[in-house]
Order: sequence, then structure tokens, then C-alpha cells
Amino acid sequence: MKKLLNSWAAAFAVYAQPRVLAMLFLGFAAGLPLLLVFSTLTAWLVDVGVSRTTIGFFAWVGITYSIKVFWSPIVDTMPLPGLTALLGKRRSWIFIGQLGIVVGIVAMTQVDPSKQLVLLAVCAVCVAFFSATQDIALDAYRIEAVATEYQGAMSATYVLGYRLAMLVAGGGALLLAEPKNWLALTGLTISNAEAWQYAYWIMAGLMSVGMITVLLIQEPDPQQDTDSAPSGNTPGAVESLWRRFCSWFVVAVADPFVNFFKGHGRFAFVLLLFIGCYRISDITMGVMANPFYLDLGFSKNEIGTIVKAYGFVMTLLGAFTGGIMVVRFGVFRPLLVGAIMVAATNVLFAQLAVVGADVDWLALVISADNFSGGFANAAFIAFLSGLVNRAYTATQYALFSSFMTLPGKFISGFSGMVVESSNYYSFFLYAALMGIPAIILSVIVMRHPKARQFIHSNE
Repeated sequence: MKKLLNSWAAAFAVYAQPRVLAMLFLGFAAGLPLLLVFSTLTAWLVDVGVSRTTIGFFAWVGITYSIKVFWSPIVDTMPLPGLTALLGKRRSWIFIGQLGIVVGIVAMTQVDPSKQLVLLAVCAVCVAFFSATQDIALDAYRIEAVATEYQGAMSATYVLGYRLAMLVAGGGALLLAEPKNWLALTGLTISNAEAWQYAYWIMAGLMSVGMITVLLIQEPDPQQDTDSAPSGNTPGAVESLWRRFCSWFVVAVADPFVNFFKGHGRFAFVLLLFIGCYRISDITMGVMANPFYLDLGFSKNEIGTIVKAYGFVMTLLGAFTGGIMVVRFGVFRPLLVGAIMVAATNVLFAQLAVVGADVDWLALVISADNFSGGFANAAFIAFLSGLVNRAYTATQYALFSSFMTLPGKFISGFSGMVVESSNYYSFFLYAALMGIPAIILSVIVMRHPKARQFIHSNE
């Protein structure tokens, strides 16, 4: 019994590691921009009368995150003049990404979405681009900063910070976007447009949390696998500019992908299919969540407090439960349980569409959805981290995270058309069915000896 208690105590003690704690603030910086170009933006668009079909297409802004693999080799290998010498390779790219996010959010506040919808989309894409750039370097930092056995805790703390930021950028922004709240708290009478502008200004200021953290943390020491280190000459050892470029391309772009497919053989395609399917269900429904709540009759205050604030608590509980389960039982069983839970919660959303604007039902649905999402994400991030070869940390993880979101982001762009051509009940059942392939592939992956051998060897 004492041995069992000690093992559980050791599992919890991992959260006291300094670099694990730092992921709370870095996760906050990573999560803050997402909703500002995703569900919070859709609420803004609903407020100004944009059609549901057009709102659905705004989900494609998120594809920027899914194609970050194309510039991840640059982030993985190229120094930033002056800044890299000062901060190091990982921290410099994280910082420049955060700076670009701030500029992009401020630019969004200067656009009138009712008249300049295309310009707003361009600004949102810029925010997403720099946010994705931050994610590339941040994922590399997270994986290189600690040993594999701590990755479950790193991912759970990252999810905590990420979800805390989503609470702020979701619920907080919605509360700030309500003119009545400004009148009640400050006595100021402002328009709806001004409320949204102030909300996004405040969100831009909160990015300073991540920027300060980057300046305080230390650069990790990359650990390369000697058996699979980058091959060929280094770019600086080649005379001609063309040969330098070719050498860099082989080292930074080709080698990470060759290494992955060489290490896993044909099973690599199954892994990529699994990664692409795992989050389709929740990503597909995500873009229509705020329009759904507003169309159902819930107020922005109710959405901000119940959906975002209470939902954050449930996500926190799910993320830490998932992180502990990964430390205690490994990644495979939590992966399967998470896939089942995420798909099942969409059925509850379909029932909410039938029940209507019932606050108790909303709390029940949000409890199940956010707990499931936090649990599944913690397990899935730990799984992806275990697949990465540390000789190619940023590029390989960007490959995985791109496959993780690209199918869901593409499909979610048509969500508004589905809603307008049918109803929310049918849409959420459709989203639930999209989760079935993830469940089947979870079983296949967890039973495949090569996957288990690879993950266990990294652990």
C-alpha cells in the first residue's frame, strides 16, 4: 500500500518541476490568440449580422495552424539576426511570434467587420500565422526541456495555461464585448462596436504574460539521437549559395520526414491517419458553438460565465486527470477513452438543440464536453511528443500537429452550410459520427506492436 501511495505521490510531484510550471504561462500565450480568430470572432460576426455560411468559412483561418509544417524547418534551424544570439533558438522564435500576434490583434481592432470583412480576415490570418509560428517553437521547447517521462505533465500544464487563456479570450472577451457590463462596472456608455474594440485591445495586452515568461526561462539543451542525427554537410560548410540551400533543405526539411517514415515504415501512414482523425469531431463543431448558443437564446453573459468560466474548470479537471493517467498507465488507454468521450459529447449537444435555452442542460453539456476535451488533449499531446525524434523536434511535431488539425479545419468550413441547410440537431449528430474513425484507429494503434515498442522505448 505504501509503495502504491509513493507511486501516486511521485506522479503528482512532477507538477512542481520549474519547467513544468513555466508551461502554464507559455500555454497561456499559445491559447490566447486561437479563440480571437475562431469562436470569439464568430460571436463578433454574429453580432454584426454576418450569415452563418460566411461565419463557417472563417473557420478556414485556422488552416494556417494546420500548414505550419511548411515553415517549421525555418523555425527549427534558422537563427533570427541579433535575437537568437540574445535569447537562443527556441526562445527567439517564440518571442517574435508573440510580437506578431500583438500587432495582428491590434490591427483587428481598427477594422469594421460589417464593412471590411475581407480586411478582417486578412488580419485574422496574420494573427494565426504568428500564433502558429509561436506554436512551432514552443512545441520544440516543451519537448526538449524535459525527459519523455515528464511529457504527460508538461502537456497537462500546457493545456491548463492554454485553457485558461481560452477562458480569458472566450468568456472574458464576451463579457468585455457586452456594453451593459461596461456601464455597470465603469459607468461608461459605449457602443457595441467600441466594446468589441476594447475587448481585443485588452487581449493584445495580455500577451505580455507569455513575452515576460520567454525572457525569464532558460533555453533548453537539444538532445539529438546519435543514430539518426541530421545527415550531410552543415549549411555553413558549403561554398556556394546554391549548395548551401540544397544542404540546408536536406538537413532541415527532408531528413525529418525521411526519418519518420524510415522509422515507422508503412505504419507511418496509419499513424498520420490516426493523428488526422483524432480531433475531427470537436474541431468540426467548434466554429458553430458560439453561433449555436446565441441562436438558441443564451446571452453573452451566460455564455461567458457558464460556457467559458465553468467550462474552464471542467477542462482543467479533465486535463490534469488525463496527465495523471498518462503518467500512471501510459498513453494508449487514455487515448482510447478520450476518443470515445469526445465523440459522445456531441450527442449531448444535439439534445441541447432540442431542449432549448435551458441553463441546467447547458451546464451539463459543457461539463461533459470540456472534461472530455481536456482529458483527450492531454493524452494526445503526450502521444505526439513520444513520436518525435529529438533530432528534428520542431519539424516533426509541426508535421503531427498539422495533420491533427487540417482535416477538421477544412471540414468545419462547411459547418455553416450544414446548419443553414438543415438544423443544429442534425449538425451535432454529424459531428458525433465524425468521431467514430478516431475510436477505431485508437484501438488499431494501441494494439500495434511497433507503436507500443516505439513509445515505450522513448519512455
